[in-house]
Amino acid sequence: MLHVVHHADYMAPRPERGTFKFDKYYLVMEELRASGAAMTEHAPEPAPREWLEAVHDPHYVEEVFTVSVPREKERRIGFPVTERIRDRVRHTNGGTWLAAHLAMEHGYAANSAAGSHHALANTGAGYCVFNDLAVASNRLIAEGSARRILIVDLDVHQGDGTASLTALRDDIFTLSLHAEKNFPVRKARSNCDVPLPDGLGDEGYMEALAAHLPRIMDTFAPDMVLYQAGVDPHVNDKLGRLALSDEGLERRDRFVVREARRRGLPVASALGGGYGEDQREVARRHARSMLAMAAENANFANGLPMKRHG
Repeated sequence: MLHVVHHADYMAPRPERGTFKFDKYYLVMEELRASGAAMTEHAPEPAPREWLEAVHDPHYVEEVFTVSVPREKERRIGFPVTERIRDRVRHTNGGTWLAAHLAMEHGYAANSAAGSHHALANTGAGYCVFNDLAVASNRLIAEGSARRILIVDLDVHQGDGTASLTALRDDIFTLSLHAEKNFPVRKARSNCDVPLPDGLGDEGYMEALAAHLPRIMDTFAPDMVLYQAGVDPHVNDKLGRLALSDEGLERRDRFVVREARRRGLPVASALGGGYGEDQREVARRHARSMLAMAAENANFANGLPMKRHG
């Protein structure tokens, strides 16, 4: 059973400026529904303002809420922040938090959007407005649902915003495997950064992931994993510089879930990046990713109990 968080507001109309294509979020759900896999859809509530202000500069949150984001910040984001975009990002942030709670119950759950890992304290960037990974992590710890959270970022781009927003915390650990020469040009410092060379394929990627993820899970000892499951490391991705195959992406995703679940850890994934001229094919990659993780989680349905703090 795949538990997936989705909301109609995820499919915001394309703004009059910018190049980001929002239609992939609708296509992802079409692919999932057409797969025939057992699936339950869950609708999130919008993230309350105080959750966002606990991580982002309240002045920036006010700019988004009042649709008055300065043009220079909108250029950095990549599109104008309209009322529909504001409503969308509130729901995607609430969606990652909901996916985490569903994962605590079921072992694995997915948010069908979000993974906005470039958003910084006082501005968005790189198609990201609010950083749902940092917002959800902060809220889960503040409300007592977790003590320690591991953010595994396997998007092809470094999660510079997430790293910056959680840099001074010892209860959130950020692991980022990313293309060394890709965006952003100026990287932040994650707890563990693994820069990868252009053109790296399945075997080299899995070797790097296996060298770090199990060790970090054992030494940091988190209560849960938030997984930025971008499919842009794919060889045919428009903005990627790596060379993973369809099979390589599935191996990656199954490995993350397997390593977490064998330690009793729940995993909540966010959609992350994936770019191409054929939006349907990009959507298929995202759908296959979520279905593979749900299938791997099913292997543990009658296995180890999930780790609970306290």
